[in-house]
Amino acid sequence: MESKKLDIYCLNTNVTKQYPVGTSLREIADDQNIKLNKPLVGAFVNNKVKELDYAVFKPKVVQFFDLESVEGQRMYNRSLCMLLAKALNDVEPELRVVVDHSISKGFYCELVTKEGKEFKATEDLVLKIRGRMQMLVDVNLPIDRKEILSSKAADIFESQGLGDRVEMFKHRPRFFSSIYSIDGFQDYYTSYLVPSTNYLTVFDLIPYYDGMLLRFPTDFKTMTIAPLEKQDKLFEVFREYKSWSKLLGISTVDSLNKAVATGEAGDIIKVAEALQEKKIAQIADRIKQAGNVKLVLIAGPSSSGKTTTSKRLCVQLRVAGMKPVQISLDNYFVDREKTPRDESGEYDFEALEALDYQQFNKDILDMMDGKRVEMPVFNFQTGKREYRGEFMTADEDTVFVVEGIHGLNPTLSEMIPADRKFKIYVSALTPIGVDYHNRIPTTDNRLLRRIIRDFRYRHYSAEETIKRWPGVRRGEDRNIFPFQEEADIMFSSALPYELGVIKKYAEPILRGVSERAPEYAEAQRLIKFLSYFKEFPDDEIPPTSILREFLTGSSFHY
Repeated sequence: MESKKLDIYCLNTNVTKQYPVGTSLREIADDQNIKLNKPLVGAFVNNKVKELDYAVFKPKVVQFFDLESVEGQRMYNRSLCMLLAKALNDVEPELRVVVDHSISKGFYCELVTKEGKEFKATEDLVLKIRGRMQMLVDVNLPIDRKEILSSKAADIFESQGLGDRVEMFKHRPRFFSSIYSIDGFQDYYTSYLVPSTNYLTVFDLIPYYDGMLLRFPTDFKTMTIAPLEKQDKLFEVFREYKSWSKLLGISTVDSLNKAVATGEAGDIIKVAEALQEKKIAQIADRIKQAGNVKLVLIAGPSSSGKTTTSKRLCVQLRVAGMKPVQISLDNYFVDREKTPRDESGEYDFEALEALDYQQFNKDILDMMDGKRVEMPVFNFQTGKREYRGEFMTADEDTVFVVEGIHGLNPTLSEMIPADRKFKIYVSALTPIGVDYHNRIPTTDNRLLRRIIRDFRYRHYSAEETIKRWPGVRRGEDRNIFPFQEEADIMFSSALPYELGVIKKYAEPILRGVSERAPEYAEAQRLIKFLSYFKEFPDDEIPPTSILREFLTGSSFHY
């Protein structure tokens, strides 16, 4: 009897064709001769990400993607982490790798013993691990995935000494979990990997501080790695906030979930908020002690909590005996017709040239000299800068606090003497991971914050926010991240407990994204990510918390 066939519509070829039930995506790609710029690694199936081994049992809409796509890049970098874990297990089976955070265009990784004690990565050891990684790539081993009982997965990781995973799998609400293996070495990842090790031809592993830096392509079109850029200040702030997480006893999702189960949530909130407030107070004290600072510039990427940070800093500056005055850079926009345009011909409001920074410099210098200055007001309806008789003066205790994406760009305040300004970089540098091998990207934390804020205060759907996000990221890469190390101090606005709180608010919004929308895949990825967290009670979050900027109940006016 002829087997039943299904209609598969392939967006790459714009062809609908019938295939037997159980046909794999790889077979469909081969049959339709799908060729992209780089090797295929997966496909969107009804706008959900799937591996090439995925078999179809119902009619589907399929779109294949390669390593150049965002999903392909994620799969590549995730797979490199497994390659590193496998190589370390081969070279030093008594050690474990912790994939910590993104820095210097790579992943900072630490080594720990089975007991969880830190172990310094020597240059010789790093060289051996890298050599083993290269050997595994050269022999082209398959990266296999299989579904096993979650309880069995817990047993496997317990035998490997990976205690950070055991409880997670013991209490996982799903019967089965996906486990990956390379030549008998088994590991777990929160999403898909590439099919085999020879996909991972471009990487590097170098000593970095007491650990290692896992480097991957920064340009997937050319498959090249960017020159190394040391980010000492950013590394130090990561280290500081990681030590805070250890103080709270929270380093992984499982430890956060335990705090909920044992009723410790309130204590976690109190200590985390107190630590953050203490840091802001220390920044205010440092500004006061500098003696000559008149301009504080605060910059950071989208949804990093810059606005609340600036407001809380103003409170602490008052405590320190200063008179903070907030100035909005929005009022220094050039008239609309003078606004530069981007490559698509649209107004580029994020370009530095969209601001009259020369007038900004002149006004600040005049006020520093004791002059009375009429401040501009930008009329967003007419697209014109106006003067409405609003004057500002300053005395010896006045300090101007300015928040905006260009705050760290030297050109913005080029006329202000260096000793009279203080620069602060703010970002949500997520201090915890899902487990040792699954880091939580700072960008995911910020995107979830923005989805909630856009929905609650700007009436944007999650679909609209996700659609805009790549453009937001491009603007950050151009206008913010290149100037991070210009900061006098860095401040992380992330709170160790916040993703458990965000889960409650973000999940219903994300579930509103239509399956037919291209943004559905990203919404589903974020929903799966949030599924690892237990809901964290939010009733004890103070009204001055940075989180209140994105939720509700803030005592600050925005």
